[in-house]
Amino acid sequence: MADCESWNEDRARGVIAAAAVKEGAALPILHALQAVFGCVPIQAEPLVAAALNITRAEVHGIVTFYHEFRRTPPGRHVLRLCRAEACQAVGGDAVGAHLRSALAIDWHETSRDGAVTLEPVFCLGLCATGPSALLDGDPVGRLDAARVDRMLGSLT
Repeated sequence: MADCESWNEDRARGVIAAAAVKEGAALPILHALQAVFGCVPIQAEPLVAAALNITRAEVHGIVTFYHEFRRTPPGRHVLRLCRAEACQAVGGDAVGAHLRSALAIDWHETSRDGAVTLEPVFCLGLCATGPSALLDGDPVGRLDAARVDRMLGSLT
């Protein structure tokens, strides 16, 4: 497992202290750590636990429960494919299979060249344009194998 980018304990402590004052601080702290380091460093778990007066196991449970949190930095591009029923009904399963094959990865993995991280999401609210995805936060609809291939070919 690759380490989070530029881990620095002092920097992590600063991030934690800044977010610890918020109501329900666990999620804001973890999001802030991920924003700074590219993922949630496992080394930060005891620091978060101490700041919130909870166990490291509780912090670990939060990180592993929410799919938004990463243990490794994402690829240069993050592709989130809708896996909800409306998108599945119009070919989403085939698009997902094609993506996994074309990238030679599975869900929650990053292509060998570091270009794309593939993540499932459950409803983007783009049902009318399914199968749909978000590529680096931008919606992409009416996906099929040909459109996927063009999209992947345009990524750097």
